[in-house]
Amino acid sequence: MYPANPKFARDAWLRALARTKSIDELGITLPMLVDRWAALRTDSPALIADGESLTYAELAGRCNQYARWGLAQGLKAGDVVSLVMPNCADYLAVWLGLTRIGVTVALANTHLTGDLLAHAVCSVEPRLVIAAAALAPALGAARARLAPGRVRVRGASGLDLAPIDAELAQAGSAPLRESECAAPSLDATALYIYTSGTTGLPKAARVSHYRVMQWSHWFAGLTDTVPADRMYDCLPLYHSVGGVVATGATLVGGGAVVIRARFSASDFWRDVTAERCTLFQYIGELCRYLVNAPQREEETRHALRLACGNGLRPEVWEAFRTRFRIPHILEYYAATEANFSLYNCEGEPGAIGRIPPFLAHRLPVALLRFDVARGEPLRNAAGRCERCATDEVGEAVGRLPQAGRGGRFEGYAEREASDRKVLRDVFEPGDAWYRSGDLMRRDARGFYYFVDRVGETYRWKGENVSTTEVQAVLLQAPGVRDGVVYGVSVPGADGRAGMAALIVDPDFDPAAFAAHVGGRLPAYARPVFLRLLPALAATGTFKPIKQELQGAAFDPAVVCDPLYVDLAGAPGERRYVPLDAALYRSILGGAVRL
Repeated sequence: MYPANPKFARDAWLRALARTKSIDELGITLPMLVDRWAALRTDSPALIADGESLTYAELAGRCNQYARWGLAQGLKAGDVVSLVMPNCADYLAVWLGLTRIGVTVALANTHLTGDLLAHAVCSVEPRLVIAAAALAPALGAARARLAPGRVRVRGASGLDLAPIDAELAQAGSAPLRESECAAPSLDATALYIYTSGTTGLPKAARVSHYRVMQWSHWFAGLTDTVPADRMYDCLPLYHSVGGVVATGATLVGGGAVVIRARFSASDFWRDVTAERCTLFQYIGELCRYLVNAPQREEETRHALRLACGNGLRPEVWEAFRTRFRIPHILEYYAATEANFSLYNCEGEPGAIGRIPPFLAHRLPVALLRFDVARGEPLRNAAGRCERCATDEVGEAVGRLPQAGRGGRFEGYAEREASDRKVLRDVFEPGDAWYRSGDLMRRDARGFYYFVDRVGETYRWKGENVSTTEVQAVLLQAPGVRDGVVYGVSVPGADGRAGMAALIVDPDFDPAAFAAHVGGRLPAYARPVFLRLLPALAATGTFKPIKQELQGAAFDPAVVCDPLYVDLAGAPGERRYVPLDAALYRSILGGAVRL
């Protein structure tokens, strides 16, 4: 068992409080802080990527070039620019530079394609879209909805799109003067970061400059980042974790961020060791991949002093810590749009956090008794919600303050989506609480544990998957007449695998179906299992009944309908093959990797 470390936990909390206190005292945004570090750590590395690395002076200079380029394009405070770019050093420079002049940058999910990507880009009504040349072709559907000339590219795309490279090279790299552009306030919206939420298409969550600084300084305090630190970041930069928490916490401490385009279990320890990384930002699925990978010489020669992230399962925790000799694990719970977070500074295996007594007044979190059938918190005869007892599962909510920045909910670009996340008259008339959409329990010692997500979203491969999004794509597939999507548990795997119960025509072709979903959904959102039904059971309001489908899952001994599973074929190819009893046993035994 991982030994409790009260001093480590107490010191982490105190550092986080001290660092976040400086946000209002300094009154500056992250790009302005990078400018300050550039003067102090001119030639020290800031971003280390495969294609290009930047010192602090180079990063600050590139940010200022993007800022001046934006001003030359007529961009002003409050305008929105959508960014479609893979992980690279330039990614940070783009949004840091443009937010410096008050522009809001929308970080588009680069795994989306077709109409889903078009919706994400166009939903924030951008003045411009900046795309990496390699990803520009994926913007075909979005370009049709945007005015001509709105899409600009970085690099040569071979398309009829204007590159920005020459214009950028002509922009000055010195720090911006007040006469050129006033700095935005901390309350101004810096980023739109997309989240599926619990239902519907991708939603753009607002992230103010204050929250960027709050996340950065808070995690810098918890992880105790210093100039000598090097953070290994192989998570998507369009996510709040990979793009703000991992990068911001390191940059405000003057350290270096090692950016990789993607995670590779076979290269991970060699890369971490060669880059002399001291910190690693994880999601639980990555840790499981590492634990399941063959042993490598480098896996205990690293210089990591702390691994920080979320979703590390209890059954993986000890194996990850002991096999790879990780001195400290900092597990936490957070969501991009949430007004509260939880932190497991003590290193309690499986727990997502604990609120120390001296901070309870600053982190008003409650677990509400939940009505699973209705999908909402229970209310008593007086119309009020009730707190869960010890170890009782309920929905986590965070109280919205009547004034001040702390604990506020900044919401989404769409007002209606924001309103749906607020629960009112919870414990007393007029109070308001943010709904997390997550079910948790709290034990007698005050540790919180994640149980499941409310509603239609499940988690697979470290990503939240909206069943509504997936279902919309599946219903457009050849031979599919109707269907529902849900998540099912797979022994030994984190989260839930996607499963689709479909009503299909007699000539339904699994190969054509695989090609359809492969070109329209990111890999983590494609259904792993298919069940072909003669009909769908529905409620009186014509809503499909999923409980029985989820209960039967993909067991051929229980399900009489045809079953298929998505497996690897030729290199880079996926195919749906019939799922029989022998293959089912292989999946349960771990011989077949999904």
